[in-house]
Amino acid sequence: MDKLTATIFNIQRYSIDDGPGVRSTVFFKGCPLTCLWCSNPESQSPEPEVSWRYTSCKQCGTCINTCPEKAVSANATNGDIRIDPALCKRCGKCVDACIHEALNMSGKLMSVDDVFKVVKRDFDYYEASGGGVTASGGEILMQADFVAALFTKCREENIGTCADTSGFGNPEAFGKILAVSDLVLFDLKHMDQNEHLRACGQSLDLILGNLDQAYKSGAQVIVRVPLIPEYNTSDEALLAIAEAVRERAHGSVVNIMPYHRYGANKYRMLGREYPLEGLRELTPEEKSRAKEIFESAGSECAISQ
Repeated sequence: MDKLTATIFNIQRYSIDDGPGVRSTVFFKGCPLTCLWCSNPESQSPEPEVSWRYTSCKQCGTCINTCPEKAVSANATNGDIRIDPALCKRCGKCVDACIHEALNMSGKLMSVDDVFKVVKRDFDYYEASGGGVTASGGEILMQADFVAALFTKCREENIGTCADTSGFGNPEAFGKILAVSDLVLFDLKHMDQNEHLRACGQSLDLILGNLDQAYKSGAQVIVRVPLIPEYNTSDEALLAIAEAVRERAHGSVVNIMPYHRYGANKYRMLGREYPLEGLRELTPEEKSRAKEIFESAGSECAISQ
């Protein structure tokens, strides 16, 4: 177990959004999906990568002069720093050289014990609130052995475990995680194959098979539906998701996750364009209508903030 490592880009303590109670959410790097609305673009690549915090940058050029691979450059028009992923060797020299802390290495290798030492610090909060540890991403199925090992240690210490997944991954790998999960947060975005491919980059087949496996596992399952304007807000799209859930579980639980732009600035930090620039916000009526549709199909439904 001690030899297992995973690339972690954040451990968020005192989280209240990723399962019941107070939690520590461990964010794993790497995801096979390319959802247009992804609010954690730094999670998509499985490798550590350098990000640039433009609000801290003084445009002094130190990082450009420091990089031995010539992977760092500045935009001639606005001075934005760009790190060429094809050239960057992730040595971290530019990060170390930046006295303004405008550069950051997103993602580092950690062992199971490394992660457990961090999450165990808040045991008293978990016990008092009914919380625990959530594994999120990225996509945790890409690093399933590590997640299973971490959850096993948590259970040995009576710490609750929650798996947050898109459901896209090897079913056998998912089974390893399910065996030591108390709760599964399972994303469903769309039931139309073409729409799912267009917006997420992968098909639905693995996801639906793994959803079946989750419901049969004995773990509590909460389906989370990201509600995205002009993608899945129509009655037809939502009814299809509601029916898919109803077919698999009586009295299911669904959480609606309204679209937000919280991650938009992260794309600039990574030198990327935000895919949904200009997309409107959801209306209160759209949120209420979505909740009504899931409740009419027999699901207990809540709208997340």
